Amino acid sequence: MPAAARTTSPASAASTAVLHRALVNVVVMASLFCVIVGSAFLIRYWRAKAEDPLKSPQAIALKDRLRNEPRNEQLKQQIRELDLALRRQYFRHLAFSHTGGWLLVGGLAVLILSGRQAARLRAQPPLPALKTDAEKRAARTAALARWAVAGVALATGAGFLALSLSAKSTLPDRPQDLAKSLAKLSGEGGPDLADLPKPAEFRANWPRFLGPDGNACVTNFTLPTEINLTNGTGVAWKTAVPLLGFGSPIVWSNQVFLSGATMTNRAVFCFDAATGALVWQRPVTNVPGSPAQPLEIPDSTGYAAPTMATDGRRVFAWFGNGDLAAFTLAGAPVWAKSLGVPKNMYGHATSLACWQGRLIVQFDQGEPEEGKSRLYALDSASGRVLWQKSRPVGASWATPIVADAAGKPQIITLGGKWVIAYAAKDGTELWRFQGLNGEVTPSPIFAAGLVFVISPSDQLFAIRPDGFGDVTKTHQAWASDENVPDITSPVSDGELVFTAASSGLATCFDTKDGKKLWEQDLESEINASPVLAAGRLIVITKKGTLIVAAAAREFKLIAKAELRENVLASPALVANHLFVRTTKSLICLGAKAGTLEVKR
Repeated sequence: MPAAARTTSPASAASTAVLHRALVNVVVMASLFCVIVGSAFLIRYWRAKAEDPLKSPQAIALKDRLRNEPRNEQLKQQIRELDLALRRQYFRHLAFSHTGGWLLVGGLAVLILSGRQAARLRAQPPLPALKTDAEKRAARTAALARWAVAGVALATGAGFLALSLSAKSTLPDRPQDLAKSLAKLSGEGGPDLADLPKPAEFRANWPRFLGPDGNACVTNFTLPTEINLTNGTGVAWKTAVPLLGFGSPIVWSNQVFLSGATMTNRAVFCFDAATGALVWQRPVTNVPGSPAQPLEIPDSTGYAAPTMATDGRRVFAWFGNGDLAAFTLAGAPVWAKSLGVPKNMYGHATSLACWQGRLIVQFDQGEPEEGKSRLYALDSASGRVLWQKSRPVGASWATPIVADAAGKPQIITLGGKWVIAYAAKDGTELWRFQGLNGEVTPSPIFAAGLVFVISPSDQLFAIRPDGFGDVTKTHQAWASDENVPDITSPVSDGELVFTAASSGLATCFDTKDGKKLWEQDLESEINASPVLAAGRLIVITKKGTLIVAAAAREFKLIAKAELRENVLASPALVANHLFVRTTKSLICLGAKAGTLEVKR
């Protein structure tokens, strides 16, 4: 082809050059625009990683102060202002993410289109001589240039686009989740229930004092017919406990947990349920707010009287100096805090309970007029106070239960002269019953649709739990003043209710009308609460005599065994094994096995 045929007119070449320069300018501007928008995303990405507005030091400090000063209105106003600032930041984040993303896409589109067009109009210098393959070479070079520009543009844009999509703030992605996050900031949000065990798993274990629901009754259980610690008959294992404590054992799967303490040392212990081997022990030290000076506590109560509790993922221990600590089942520390030194002349002994990710803490102390007593619900995963309620009672030693009663979950508490039920979710008081006297130690139980409570050495009450307000005159089903215990809690299978007084007198009542069916003197002092196991009433005396009787309308002694050590704590029953804490040891009664299977 002649050279003349390949040349263009000067006017056309000039016009093409002008258009080419304009397109180049557009490419440059589009590139700068994409770089600016992408850089903004990059900056927000790193800021989002480095700063969590929901965990800022200011937010944490305000939240901690509010726990200690729940009535501080100025502090609440500061939290509201921080709440507003977080909402504004959140919606700015949403607006930037949406608008910036579309701007980046638009900039990339302009960059690619203008770049391709500029490459097509790129001016070609005049060729001094004819080359037979010049046209093919020019076309190939132009194509390579276009693909290079497009490739670089696409790679850059894709990188920035991916970064913009992944650069999420620590705030929620959806507006409807914002309220939950902000509620957690101010201490009002509920716990995360996704990872908690199912109710059937709780019922198969012994996660708290006197079993899953606080009524120490199991229906599927077999106890050895003969127990002899001298030759080991009916004894799976026996192991020493490193520190003294009067809290009862709790059991989860193949682990048994106990706490122990002295004036200066506090610790949590985990034993293998199948072998009795000490799996781990953890000291409880450096607890924020813990009293600096050791406390003088009566030996009869000790420093580790409260029974531990577990939510199936963590274990919780509470000590006589007010220290509260949480560990994973493997022994890793989770959180610890002090609720304050209990004002209790006889020492602190109230145990813990768990419900739907909440740790329920009944902290009764002092005198009623001092207003020191509180009922707490803590987030079991973090120790954060979800709610707290002031209680009109003085010091007590009873442990609360959580019962599904009258169609709703109720926390039922004893203290002072009152039985008080609270809504488990938010602590709203549901009803109260006046009738208790003295120093309240026995804990309530719920069975046969009734709440059974003991006024020490005074009366056994049966209360209907479907009322509101003061139900003293309207909801008492029956009461009995015969052989009423002063320390131990009752137990019921739904048809019968049993008590065992510290004097050694065991008594059986009909749950329907409170009629006494039998009484039996066991001829020994009793501190541990009785338990029911598949039609068997099990009572362990203070001197360590294990007594098995028929859980029936007539007394019938079935078996006796000597544990040869003093027993103050109540036993735990799991998978055909009875776990007993003595003042020195932890004993497992039942068949010896390589593993302890908990059926769910």
